[in-house]
Amino acid sequence: MTTILIVDDELQMRTMLKLYLRKDYEIVEAENGIKAIQILQNQAIDIVLLDIMMPELDGMEACKQMKTVKPGVPIILLTALNNTSQKVEGLTIGADDYVVKPFEPVELLARIQVQLRHFYKENINNESSLLYGELRIDPISRTVTVDKNEVKYSPKEFDVLYLLASHPNRVYTREQLLDLIWGGLDEIVDIRTVDSHVRYVRDKLKKAGISYQHCRPYGGELDINSIGRGNHETK
Repeated sequence: MTTILIVDDELQMRTMLKLYLRKDYEIVEAENGIKAIQILQNQAIDIVLLDIMMPELDGMEACKQMKTVKPGVPIILLTALNNTSQKVEGLTIGADDYVVKPFEPVELLARIQVQLRHFYKENINNESSLLYGELRIDPISRTVTVDKNEVKYSPKEFDVLYLLASHPNRVYTREQLLDLIWGGLDEIVDIRTVDSHVRYVRDKLKKAGISYQHCRPYGGELDINSIGRGNHETK
């Protein structure tokens, strides 16, 4: 599941954000910038919600250091000050977005989804090939090969396979896959489209002779941990 790091010195704010987000995201908390940087260095974090006004290490300085530790991780700054110069400063030092408190939960969720889509697309453009035994997934040429023989995938099928193969231990819901691959509200797509694409991905792997375990769709997920390592198991 996608993991959000919430950084705020106020327990009440962290609790409120968790209530908004815990249905769809894994939540990790930090009460200050120093702890947040330590978490970012040691855990897989997909996006950061970062309060600006904090003791010890304020959000601006924390943002600078976070972008040094993990340049690609999206950071959304949260602040009670609707100050243009502060917004410009935050965006200049590397923040990806800026939300003023108080905010509507639906707006924050939309901004998170936008940043995650950008993050995913940038990763596809910048990542090297993924190798699972005889399976090779190349994000630059957008090709999939099994023992050097190409397996034809549509653009969206490739995106589904690459996303899931990039995070083999992560669980995605149908809604998350729909948002990350099809762009959420940007396109009107039936939720069942996710199921059909996951099915096409696994069927083509099987037809190509891939030996895998637990490669099956359930709740929009595809566990490809054991590709090339075990016997077929489908349900």
